[in-house]
Amino acid sequence: MDLIIFKTILVVSLFALSMAVAAYSTWAERKVAAIMQDRIGPNRTWKFGLLQPLADGGKFFFKEDFIPEKAEKFLFFFGPGLVMFISLITGAVIPWGTSLNFGGESYDLQVANIDVGVLYLMGMVSIGVYGIMLGGWASNNKFALMGAIRASSQMISYELAMGLALLAIILMNGSLDLKEIAANQSDFYGLGWNIFFQPIAFLVFFVAALAETNRAPFDLPECETELVGGFHTEYSAMKLGLFLFGEYVNMFISSALITTLFLGSYNFPGLESLHQYLIGAKGEVFAENIIGILSIVIFLVKTFCVILTFMWIRWTLPRFRYDQLMHLGWKTLIPLALVNLLVTGAVLLLNQHYQWI
Repeated sequence: MDLIIFKTILVVSLFALSMAVAAYSTWAERKVAAIMQDRIGPNRTWKFGLLQPLADGGKFFFKEDFIPEKAEKFLFFFGPGLVMFISLITGAVIPWGTSLNFGGESYDLQVANIDVGVLYLMGMVSIGVYGIMLGGWASNNKFALMGAIRASSQMISYELAMGLALLAIILMNGSLDLKEIAANQSDFYGLGWNIFFQPIAFLVFFVAALAETNRAPFDLPECETELVGGFHTEYSAMKLGLFLFGEYVNMFISSALITTLFLGSYNFPGLESLHQYLIGAKGEVFAENIIGILSIVIFLVKTFCVILTFMWIRWTLPRFRYDQLMHLGWKTLIPLALVNLLVTGAVLLLNQHYQWI
């Protein structure tokens, strides 16, 4: 199979997966909320309400598309499109599994294997705030503008803590390549996950990911009790759908990134032993394909567990006040991430000189 054909299939599959997960995350979130609040949740659209996301999507398509008279029309349209575009392309550098073999040729389950994958992700995350900012400002509505200002200050603040947490992982692995970071976690019989070596970095990164995706308790930019709907107050129909879908795609990609960086990626105990056994029993091509499919399943299971944690937090913790949000970001997470980075550097330096570890 030609490399271009395989990459095209991979891109289309990743797009379809992201949209499907985003759609059914809305259903899962309602079900999680219903379970936690002793309710039933969606149950009218087929069994267990499984067709509810399709009904919601159809509603967005057929709703009236309202545009405020004094809105900046180009930016009003451009904002939600930018949010969705950035949400989708961030998954291009994530290794979703090991590799598959077709016609004797191995193909990595990664759309773009670049040496600076971590920098690419941080760059895309920093651009994502522009979509929200443009949408809020172009609406010519004070509530939307206030939500956009909150979103920009919140995301910029928590990007610093996220970047410092990432630096500790980069120091440990000596690489910005996500594929290499994922492969390095196969040590200790498949349990060499970075969360065991960098629990502080994981905590900081996870909290910052909640803030970056505007998830509760960091959903101040769209705080209904204060700002009506925040940055998307004036949006309707599919443009509103793009904002809402973009948030769920962001949650999926953030969960996949957390899995890649801290939860061992596609590695699990016994992976190498199973690989060697399959090579001896069925041959290298069969073994590579089975391990490749299994690695995708393991990766997605871990990712879905992180998504469920996001949902559990939403229905457990109350929303922060804005001063509490800023206090947590600047006076707690950033100093904590800095101390963790210094300790990591000191331990690695001592290990280099004395070979303690």
